Amino acid sequence: MAFLGIEWAPLNIPLRRRLQTLAVAAWFVALVFGPLIGAFITVYTILYTRFWWLTIAYVVYVYYDDACLTGTRWCDWWRSIAWWRYYAAYFPHSLVNTAPPLDPKRNYLFCIYPHGVLSTGVFSAFCTNALDVDKVYPDHKMHLLSLHQHFYSPFSREVGISLGALSAAPEAISNHLSIPTGGHIIGLVVGGAAEALLSRPDMYRILIKKRKGFCKMALRHGSPLVPVFSFGEHVVYEQVQGETDSKFYRFQEMLRKHIGMAPVIIRGRGMFQYTFGLLPHRKPVTVVVGKPIDVQAVPNPTSEQIEELHARFCVALRALYDEHKHKYNGGVDIPLVFE
Repeated sequence: MAFLGIEWAPLNIPLRRRLQTLAVAAWFVALVFGPLIGAFITVYTILYTRFWWLTIAYVVYVYYDDACLTGTRWCDWWRSIAWWRYYAAYFPHSLVNTAPPLDPKRNYLFCIYPHGVLSTGVFSAFCTNALDVDKVYPDHKMHLLSLHQHFYSPFSREVGISLGALSAAPEAISNHLSIPTGGHIIGLVVGGAAEALLSRPDMYRILIKKRKGFCKMALRHGSPLVPVFSFGEHVVYEQVQGETDSKFYRFQEMLRKHIGMAPVIIRGRGMFQYTFGLLPHRKPVTVVVGKPIDVQAVPNPTSEQIEELHARFCVALRALYDEHKHKYNGGVDIPLVFE
């Protein structure tokens, strides 16, 4: 229903879809504004309440807490609540596994592309059980990596830690890939926040040519690399975008390096209308997991060994994309560009 140039949502939308939209709105606020809200609560309780001493104790605890390195506060109940299924059904999200059963005695490094603006599909697939990742990989715990500075944000950090998120610091990755009994999957969005600035609806632009640290880590621990591609992530959001050589893009990059998040100017939809807003569009996103690339442990890998594994991964990622692009890109031939 269009009025005043705005496409409004019908009044008779089922309650189920309203709950889906509400779940996505809550996720967006927690993800984007959670650190700011946590900082406000911290300052307010210290300055204006009698619980200032408790808040100060919590801030000290946050500084010394290493749960983002050890993953000790994993909460399967929190990952499995119905709320996340409403969130995943909004788009909807899907998880497709094309790999043979994973060896329960090994640890795996899932290397995920593309980042998109906010990695909506990856969150559903690997930070929650909304897509039944716990049943797809019943012998492994899934940990998605995030920038270390995010775990200094009071209160909001506890949400990520309880969902199994880990710091992207090398220490956290090594802690889990070196567990001798196996049973852990580390999910790394290789392109990171820098790749969010490249997200556009007419192509997949991914940062991979110079990103080889994940190969070095896999070699050190003998952890198989698994290519993962999130089809449709590039159309969930639009953004105001400048060319990579523009002043606008360079300003965004400068901010990203300081705050740890890509300062994108997003164009989505609203709660009750589809024309503009901060919520993602209802576009299907399919997270496809490829076959593992076997890696033998090399405690001190050479640059040649890293280059060789990196080349193998690039070939496997391209093959995974080419195999599934016609099925999950809506029949449109969208180019995949390695940068």
